[in-house]
Amino acid sequence: MKGKTKIALFTNIALALVLIVVGTVCFFPFGVLTSAKLSDRVYYTGNTDSKYVSLMFNVYWGSEYLPEILDVLDEYQVKATFFIGGSWADDNTEALREIDARGHELGNHGYFHKNQDKLGLKENKSEIMVCGELIEKITGKRADLFAPPSGAYSENTVNAAQECGYKVILWSKDTIDWRDHDQGLIFRRATEGVKGGDLILAHPTKETVAALPSVLQCYREQGLEQVSVSVNISGLEKI
Repeated sequence: MKGKTKIALFTNIALALVLIVVGTVCFFPFGVLTSAKLSDRVYYTGNTDSKYVSLMFNVYWGSEYLPEILDVLDEYQVKATFFIGGSWADDNTEALREIDARGHELGNHGYFHKNQDKLGLKENKSEIMVCGELIEKITGKRADLFAPPSGAYSENTVNAAQECGYKVILWSKDTIDWRDHDQGLIFRRATEGVKGGDLILAHPTKETVAALPSVLQCYREQGLEQVSVSVNISGLEKI
């Protein structure tokens, strides 16, 4: 009987340990680890050992301000990256061709500006692929950078982008010019504490046009070089 009692006690202890392990796996926030690994597959910054900075313009609207933005970039002899919304490109083919003709980099911003963190893998792929195919049809250039609308992404988003041959791009500085139409505020957000590797998000707005010369001049005075995102992230490999 004593032997059976010992076996039963050992079995109960072993079962209790199994339950503890299972409970730990189920209830502790290991999702944080998953999120960390997911963010490691996304570019929030470029080469921090460089003197490169990159202005990125997300384009779904603001067509009327694009010519002035392009003229200022030409004046300073620099290239930027324009992340193109597919539905915008459908209605503004000549404007897209002009961005390309001026030598700027084209990126993919999804077709309908959906929050792609809410989409499954198939829907993410559709948003990315339809936009990418349209950009290539209009310009003859294939984009290989994807900026998720609103910066919203999930594992499905990153998997879809990578399966379609895209690097996922976020930002290290955000001018929030779409919301705050204040030239001085846009300038400060684009330049305050700026350093090599920064990816700076902007949009085609009236106030952004007004702030842009001062922003580029500030970069120049600090010995920073405004380059496309691809140049900035060159040599950096993500999982």
